[in-house]
Amino acid sequence: SSDLVPAGSALAVDREAFSHTVTQQILQHPLIEVEEREATEIPEEGIVVIATGPLTSAPMAATIARMTGQDRLYFYDAVAPIVDFASINMDVAFFASRYDKGDADYINCPMNREQYDAFYRALITAKEAELKEFDKEGQKNPKVFEGCMPVEVMAKRGYDTLRYGPLKPVGLVDKRVGKEAFAVVQLRKENREGTMYNLVGFQTHLTFPEQKRVFSMIPGLESANFLRYGVMHRNTYLRSPGFLDATYAVRRAPRVFFAGQMTGVEGYIESAGSGLVAGVNAARAAREMAPLVFPRETMLGAMARYVGEGGVGDFSPMNANFGIVPPLEKKVRGGKAARNEAISERALASLAAIREEIEE
Repeated sequence: SSDLVPAGSALAVDREAFSHTVTQQILQHPLIEVEEREATEIPEEGIVVIATGPLTSAPMAATIARMTGQDRLYFYDAVAPIVDFASINMDVAFFASRYDKGDADYINCPMNREQYDAFYRALITAKEAELKEFDKEGQKNPKVFEGCMPVEVMAKRGYDTLRYGPLKPVGLVDKRVGKEAFAVVQLRKENREGTMYNLVGFQTHLTFPEQKRVFSMIPGLESANFLRYGVMHRNTYLRSPGFLDATYAVRRAPRVFFAGQMTGVEGYIESAGSGLVAGVNAARAAREMAPLVFPRETMLGAMARYVGEGGVGDFSPMNANFGIVPPLEKKVRGGKAARNEAISERALASLAAIREEIEE
């Protein structure tokens, strides 16, 4: 896809280009009529798919709250800073991918122990930004999604937490010195042109001056030009278990479906996948056909069941991961990679078995 940006073995897209592509696909589809106006109510008749996103407007959120009969939940989502590539000191930083897998698409900023010590102390004592006015309603019981946890929150869990997380040095060798550093900060392309790079794993809620001060302590970023500072904001999602079923339909009003991040899935692909499942079933409902529940062996089916049934403890947003699909019936030799490949092959076989029903 032309929207992809190099990211080693990871999947990354130019967010603006990707958004434009999706929007154009919708606008140009012959069977889709687009009305650009605010929706504040749920239609009282017909099949409805609600995909208003994690920052649903206040009137629509109130309508959904009345329908669900439950209080809204909040989790705090954070984004990482972006710096100008031209301002990165490449005499200190170096290009490499972990274990030299794929292309060397990441910029790596190595730290020795003394540099990490100073950075760590500055990070855990840095001043955090105040919550925005619309966020204050949820501050008494904030829920931080693990996949977007602010780097300063992660650091406060322990001295080595970052070194086993986003600053993990293993597999990153600076060929100029021939060894691994004590810690490494990685930066990934934010756009295809490679003029902007984001700090991987550096979602943050620090004040802008503190971000400039603390993150400029990273070797190679001493004179970095920050094009965007990290911010933290509220995302709204449903307490879906017991409310939605495995097709994302409302259990007590099955003509209404929800899709996207507000259901409790997290990520571009996960949101699109929930839309696919909801869309297929909305179309089947419109033709008075039986619901199509995707097999739990597939990631689409496993995500839908997680949303509809929940896990252990409080419900919180979930990325796609191998932990939510059923384990293999037989052990597979070859370690984690072989096991995951076998799980993937099983999922593809399960999808093939229902493909005709999906395309009906």
